[in-house]
Amino acid sequence: MKQARPVYSTDQGRLCSGCGQAVDACRCVAVAAHSLPDRIVARLAIEKAGRRGKTVTVIYGLPRNQPFLKGLAKDLKRLCGSGGTAYDDRVEIQGEHRDRIREELESRGWTVKG
Repeated sequence: MKQARPVYSTDQGRLCSGCGQAVDACRCVAVAAHSLPDRIVARLAIEKAGRRGKTVTVIYGLPRNQPFLKGLAKDLKRLCGSGGTAYDDRVEIQGEHRDRIREELESRGWTVKG
């Protein structure tokens, strides 16, 4: 008979089923299994600092779920026809694409600010 694994710790909160670490600190493959929040509020910004004058559209305030962020980055790069990358809690798309990205995120039912 399988032994039950703890799913909650009073010290750490919810635990990852894959590695046993706190969900917020988890970096394993099982992160894809963690549920996304019901309501996502994405914030848009344009940044130039530290990029040799090149403009980047940044979407931040996103759930810390790497497979989710990589999939979102892939979709937005394809939509905008440009490069980009996914970080811990944000996605960066090369160029100024606020309008396109805003329309796409709102069509997914998200709240978009900025």
